[in-house]
Amino acid sequence: MLCPFPRSLTSVFTTLKPFASVTTTMAGTLAVCFLFWWSFPSAAASQQPNIVFILADDFGWNDVGYHASEILTPNLDKLSAQGVRLENYYVQPLCTPSRNQLMTGRYQIHTGMQHQLIWPCQPYCVPLDERLLPQLMKEAGYVTHMVGKWHLGMYKKDCLPTRRGFDTYFGYLMGSEDYYTHHRCSFITPLNLTRCALDFRDREEVAAGYSGNYSTELFSQRAVDLVTHHDQDKPLFLYVALQSVHAPLQVPACYTAPYSFIQDPNRRLYAGMVSAMDEAVGNITSALQQSGLWNNTVLIFSTDNGGQTLFGGSNWPLRGRKCSLWEGGVRGVGFVTSPLLEKPGTVSQELIHVSDWLPTLVHLAGGNLTFSKSLDGFNVWNAISKGFASPRLELLHNIDPLYVDLAPCGASQSPAPRVSSITWSNSSFNVSVHAAIRSSNWKLLTGNPGCGRWFPRPDDNSTHPGEPEPLKPVMLFDVETDPEERNEVSQRFPAVVEYLLTRLHHYQRSAKPINFPDEDPRCDPGPTGAWGPWA
Repeated sequence: MLCPFPRSLTSVFTTLKPFASVTTTMAGTLAVCFLFWWSFPSAAASQQPNIVFILADDFGWNDVGYHASEILTPNLDKLSAQGVRLENYYVQPLCTPSRNQLMTGRYQIHTGMQHQLIWPCQPYCVPLDERLLPQLMKEAGYVTHMVGKWHLGMYKKDCLPTRRGFDTYFGYLMGSEDYYTHHRCSFITPLNLTRCALDFRDREEVAAGYSGNYSTELFSQRAVDLVTHHDQDKPLFLYVALQSVHAPLQVPACYTAPYSFIQDPNRRLYAGMVSAMDEAVGNITSALQQSGLWNNTVLIFSTDNGGQTLFGGSNWPLRGRKCSLWEGGVRGVGFVTSPLLEKPGTVSQELIHVSDWLPTLVHLAGGNLTFSKSLDGFNVWNAISKGFASPRLELLHNIDPLYVDLAPCGASQSPAPRVSSITWSNSSFNVSVHAAIRSSNWKLLTGNPGCGRWFPRPDDNSTHPGEPEPLKPVMLFDVETDPEERNEVSQRFPAVVEYLLTRLHHYQRSAKPINFPDEDPRCDPGPTGAWGPWA
């Protein structure tokens, strides 16, 4: 432990000992194992596994210890080494889209949420006719809990986590906030004012008693509490969507003490936040082990998007960052760890996408995967557990005709696109549109993919990645041999380009109209002092 659990928090969850003593206070019980006869030993084929999904926020490729980061992540390193590290795993470049695809198993073009994210005063949410992952888990007999960041819409009560399948919820509804006060400040365009208000809920009620308590510790404590008091007659589905390590850069000072060698103050604070998050993951895992749940648990760890270099994150040596379709924005840190894995201690290079979790986890749960709407995700459990080939051969990163870069590099760093020497005339897809697709080893990007720099390794003055060449409206990369996207090869492989443009056109034809409404002035939290449903 780098930091003792703050004294003020010992009264928050009265049923628990302080955070530092979690590993010594929980009684262990006998655990059961194994699920389906085709995946696990048949002796316990009827036992549904507990499923714990931990989602980090803005956690970059170069921010985990096992990617040779200077940041210490002993718990993530150990858990991933005992499980399966997913090194060809993809998420979305922003918060809401990744969470949307995790919860629906569908590309955001098929839910109308392909543009940006949900801002505080926008009156929409994940369409209410979508069946979300927790709903499907409840139908399979699971107790379902959510802790942390929602960010899938909250303008009316039907959009809240407790109305979308979670038995309990403890966290915040919007995209970011202060780690200690749990307030979010946002400019309300129709009212021409900035409003700061509390965004913290326990179930559906405003939770006002947690000011001064660091959210990473609050969320890990609640997760530990849920695990400790879980009725083991039913399987557990626990979704922990941590605030870490999204801006603002805030962390108790003791977590930054091991990083005095980091010169960049943002990176130093960020490193401390990663350490606090790593400790939280370790304590949740210890609770699972000591409560007797671990031997029948599948734990997934994932980031929601690439790291934000503006606030200390690093995706080195990958190109780009959060908000971009370059590998630094969409190739994610992720792993699965469980005693139920058939080939633990391995590294998977199989193509896996965030939309694959819904069909994979519902299948593990023995749930119903009969949908009126088609899924874009695949059941990838055999690829993860047994090392089989992934059923996924292609993935759509996104198609967004309204794209505007939320974190531009600046004119000197991201030159304007120039016309390619080849005209892609055989495709009906508009190559000026922000889009990207991965098929086998190939990745195609069109339009403006977002900030395309190669950011140097943190605090490494000897790293000279160089500035990118002027962008083309159509770019092709072999990301298996060139994951850094340095060698653009569209003119060498025109047939591949034409095929992938055809695939983009195919997806665009199935896309729903973009749902991105104007802000509603009724969102104003001034009268109540708390953000929440208003419609």
